[in-house]
Amino acid sequence: MSIDIKAPTFPESVADGTVATWHKQPGEACSADELIVDIETDKVVLEVVAPADGVIKEIVKGEGDTVLSEEVIAIFEAGAAASAPAAAPAAEAAAAPAAEVTTDADKVGPAARKLIEENGLDAAQIPGTGKNGGITKEDVQNFLKNKPAAAPAPVAAAPVVNVAAGERVEKRVPMTRLRATIAKRLVEAQQNAAMLTTYNEVNMKPVMELRKQYKDLFEKVHGGTRLGFMSFFVKAATEALKRFPAVNASIDGNDMVYHGYQDIGVAVSTDRGLMVPVLRDTDSMSLAEVEATIADFGKRGREGKLGMEDMQGGTFTITNGGVFGSLMSTPILNPPQTAILGMHKIQERPMAVNGQVEILPMMYLALSYDHRMIDGKEAVQFLVTIKDLLEDPARMLLDV
Repeated sequence: MSIDIKAPTFPESVADGTVATWHKQPGEACSADELIVDIETDKVVLEVVAPADGVIKEIVKGEGDTVLSEEVIAIFEAGAAASAPAAAPAAEAAAAPAAEVTTDADKVGPAARKLIEENGLDAAQIPGTGKNGGITKEDVQNFLKNKPAAAPAPVAAAPVVNVAAGERVEKRVPMTRLRATIAKRLVEAQQNAAMLTTYNEVNMKPVMELRKQYKDLFEKVHGGTRLGFMSFFVKAATEALKRFPAVNASIDGNDMVYHGYQDIGVAVSTDRGLMVPVLRDTDSMSLAEVEATIADFGKRGREGKLGMEDMQGGTFTITNGGVFGSLMSTPILNPPQTAILGMHKIQERPMAVNGQVEILPMMYLALSYDHRMIDGKEAVQFLVTIKDLLEDPARMLLDV
C-alpha cells in the first residue's frame, strides 16, 4: 500500500521549510516511527518518521528543496521488503570479510552514522544499546558527553595527511536556514530598536550559601532535580517584571502591548544555533519546576527536539554567557520583546563592605532595553530590583 509522506503542518508564522537530510533512501528498509528525514524551518528542525514498516518508494523532494506545509515529499510503500538484500548473496560469495563489514555497518543507524562521521569517531569504540547491539543516535551522544577527550584524536590527525605544509585551507559551508534567520533577526533588532544597555553587579554569596545548604535536600525532595542559579534569576526577574510592566511589554507598530503574565525565554546554545524556549507563567512556577523545565529544554535542544510551540511567544528573555566564561557582554534584544537580561561569570573580587575589604563572588548583570518603550529610570530600577532580590533571597518569598 502506497502512502504519501508529507511535510509537517507549519504554524502561521512559518511559510515554508527546507529538506535538510534524508536518513533513508529509496529501497531502504524502514521501521515504524523510525526517523527518515529532517525538515529545517526558520525556527526549528522538524523530524518526519516512517508511518509503518516498509520502504521509501520515491523521494519527491530532495535535500535542499523548499517544501510547503503538508506538501508531499516522498512516496512510502507500507509492508514492502527492502531491495538491498538482493545483492547480499553476491557480496557473500565474493569474500567473507565483505559480509562482516556490511553486518557491522548495519548496526549503526542513519542518524548515529551521521553523528559519528561529523565528530570523526570510531564506531567500534561506541557501546550499542539498540536491537542486536545496534548503535543509536543516543548512544553516540552519550559517548560524546561521557568521553569528550576521545573524540578530538581522529579529527586532529586527519588534516595532517591531506594538507601540504604551508597550504592555506578554506572551507565554504552554506549557512543553515535556522542560523540565517537568527542572523537576520539579530541585525533587525539593532536596526529597528533604540537599544541601550545598563549594567550592575550582584553579590552572589547569599544565593550560593542558600544553594549549598539545601541543594542535597532539594534534589532528594524533587526527584533528582538539581538546584541551580537560573531558577533564582527567573524568579527574581518575574518579581521585577510585575513591578515594572513596561519591561514586560512589547511594541506592535505604534501600539504598546502590556502583558498581564510573565513568559520568560531562556537562551539555549545548540549545534544548530541559538534557540530561546519559553517558560510559561513563571509567576506560578516553583524553583523546582523552573529547574526541571530548563534542564528539559537543554536536553531537547542538544538532541534537536525542541518544537515550535516551545519557542513561540515570550515577554522577556534571560541569556547566560557566564557558562562559557563571559565576564561582561551586551545582549541583543529578542524582538518584539523590549528587554533582555544578560548573566555572566561569577568572579571573586575584592569589594568594600562597611569600610572593610572582603573577597566576594560577584557577577556583572546587563540589561539591554528598547528606549522607545522603557525609560532609563525604569531600566535601572528594574535591574537594581533583581540585584536586591538576589542579594537577599528571602525577599522573593516575602514579596517585599
